[in-house]
Amino acid sequence: MLRPSPFRAFGPALLALAVVAALAGCGSSARPTPPPGTPSARTDGAAPAPSKGRADRAAGASTPTRVLVPSLGISSGLMPLGLNQDGTVEVPPADRGMTAGWYTGRPVPGAPGPAVIIGHNTTRHGPAVFERLKDIREGARITVRTTAGKDVHFRVTARETVRKRSFPTEKVYGDTPERALRLITCDGAYDDAGHPVDNLIVYAVQG
Repeated sequence: MLRPSPFRAFGPALLALAVVAALAGCGSSARPTPPPGTPSARTDGAAPAPSKGRADRAAGASTPTRVLVPSLGISSGLMPLGLNQDGTVEVPPADRGMTAGWYTGRPVPGAPGPAVIIGHNTTRHGPAVFERLKDIREGARITVRTTAGKDVHFRVTARETVRKRSFPTEKVYGDTPERALRLITCDGAYDDAGHPVDNLIVYAVQG
């Protein structure tokens, strides 16, 4: 079933919730309670729905298959992540915690705009793919490999930790002329329900 991009259908407020909700379950499958006035959220996986990034592939763009961060020893295949049936962003399932995912609702890495890769730092099964992401430094190199056999290289420009309820949606997902990349995972202390309270966001640009 075709569904429009969350940007076109619901706007930034829902997407902020989507990321917060999706990554709240880094170490748990519990469903967080959304703020008043927003749709209910889920952390379990569901079949992806077509979104903005699907148009890039239809136009012949290659898709990402692997992300590498040599300075941290990260080398992970990439699964496609779409939307859950309620409009929240999918995350990799807990039993595939060592695999990151590319959100198909944003551009492919190397195209103008912000490509987004999401991964756990831990799950109930143990450490996960982005466990060491908090150690990344400005200037570090990130490589994304594509189905065309091309390596797209990025340079880290910034890193920030934010409260999940204050997720900077426009800064992360908003359109930009740069060929940009964002890596997102959980971070920080745990709340009483056992959920990490923060997100770690890494910003990078091609070059």
